[in-house]
Amino acid sequence: MKVIPTAIPEVLLLEPKVFGDDRGYFYESWNRRTFAELGIDAEFVQDNHSKSQKNVVRGLHYQIEHAQGKLVRATAGEVYDVAVDLRRSSPTFGKWVSFTLSASNRRMAWIPPGFGHGFCVTSDSAEFLYKTTDYWSPAHERTVLWNDPQLAIPWPLTGEPLLAAKDATGRLFAQAETFA
Repeated sequence: MKVIPTAIPEVLLLEPKVFGDDRGYFYESWNRRTFAELGIDAEFVQDNHSKSQKNVVRGLHYQIEHAQGKLVRATAGEVYDVAVDLRRSSPTFGKWVSFTLSASNRRMAWIPPGFGHGFCVTSDSAEFLYKTTDYWSPAHERTVLWNDPQLAIPWPLTGEPLLAAKDATGRLFAQAETFA
């Protein structure tokens, strides 16, 4: 597994070793021992799978209690993926990193607890997998507004964003509940 550092040291872009031939390919997307050697000693308790069309923006989501670490990847199509540091004690509080995750580059991202997460579909459609370290807790779910001017994330939209109600009405970063 190749680790590609990001501007926020705890957020990791991961590139698995792919074994391919004329029949197709194989790679390990999760191996507890390998990930522990990379410093990710996570116990995943839930897998989520979403399918979205072009210009869908999901996020920026997090859980203020039962915070989730997420191992994310696109298994079909392509997404612009974003992680925002919501930890007030962090030197990168309020900073964000982004990267392209796609079925063709097979990259994954580790988003630790304490981060908001979101993505925008840049292909015609995309399927996205999340492994999470805690269960979904609707009572503790929060959303930072995807287009918050303070964050100024340059979402690569080619039309109007397609948003869920909770994403359209998220809180501004300055008013969001954050982590210690």
